[in-house]
Amino acid sequence: MKLPLPAPRLSRRRWIRLAAAVIALPALGRAARAQSYPSRSVRLIVGYAPGGATDITARLIAARLSERLGQQFIVENRPGATTNIATEQVVRAPADGYTLLMSTAANAINATFFERLNFDFVRDTAPVAGVIRMQNVLEVHPDVPARSVAALIAYAKANPDRLIAGSAGNGSPGHVSAELFKMMTGTRMLHVPYRGIAPALADLLGGRIHVLFDNMATAIEPIRSGKLRALGVTTTFRSPLLPDVPTIAESVPGYEASSWYGVSAPKDTPSEVIDRLNGAINAVLTEGPIVARFSTLGGVPLAGSAAAFGGLIADETEKWGRVVRFSGAKPD
Repeated sequence: MKLPLPAPRLSRRRWIRLAAAVIALPALGRAARAQSYPSRSVRLIVGYAPGGATDITARLIAARLSERLGQQFIVENRPGATTNIATEQVVRAPADGYTLLMSTAANAINATFFERLNFDFVRDTAPVAGVIRMQNVLEVHPDVPARSVAALIAYAKANPDRLIAGSAGNGSPGHVSAELFKMMTGTRMLHVPYRGIAPALADLLGGRIHVLFDNMATAIEPIRSGKLRALGVTTTFRSPLLPDVPTIAESVPGYEASSWYGVSAPKDTPSEVIDRLNGAINAVLTEGPIVARFSTLGGVPLAGSAAAFGGLIADETEKWGRVVRFSGAKPD
């Protein structure tokens, strides 16, 4: 009777090679998944109607991503509830990279502005990449006797609640920008919310309101024609579109308010998919035509890592939370 032969022993070198191969399998799988993404069309959800700055930015980025990544990036507009409808749609979508959100400063504001939401934006989304930071401008009707930010502050303090500041609506970036200004300067101005920036701008042009924190794309022509007076831009850097207009921070140190847009995904989206998207978006943001188009919108590319964009979202959520609580602003 023959006894069974003992199983051959693995050499130490072969054992190490086999162990290393097993350890590498997950990494190889992730790399393969990243290279195969996207294998079908990707939806980029926008929480505003077509034609606005957010929609224009999304379509510019989607077109270039389609060419770079070889699949169609399709913009879908889901306006309503100050972007909350679009955001919830993305939060509830599969975490596979095929449903993305054009996230904006409104998402950071809404976290405090709305007492009850069906999601937590910071917790339930994954930052992918920043896209653009948009400059806003503090503009007044020519009848307002102030030709500088300092003069406006002095006039508002001498005439509390006499100046009327309009906005695109309660909780809009322009509204909280004005509230931040009031909080930092100790001034009092009456707030009148409108349903969109167009009617607010029309009433400013007609002299029915006095002050508006407006986006640069909307404001530039009335300012250049002399129908409105620009007192300051809201970012910490001057605008190439209005190089002679100082920043508000030059008179109110530390003031900064801007509209920003970026791309977010549902939480738990694979990191390799986020990395692939982040790299492609950052590459798009270096393209000359994109930079030039952003400049006409009063914006600059907001490139960087996914982690950097996540840090911006966290900082903005905390900042605007303080302002919303200070103002006592509530949804309509």
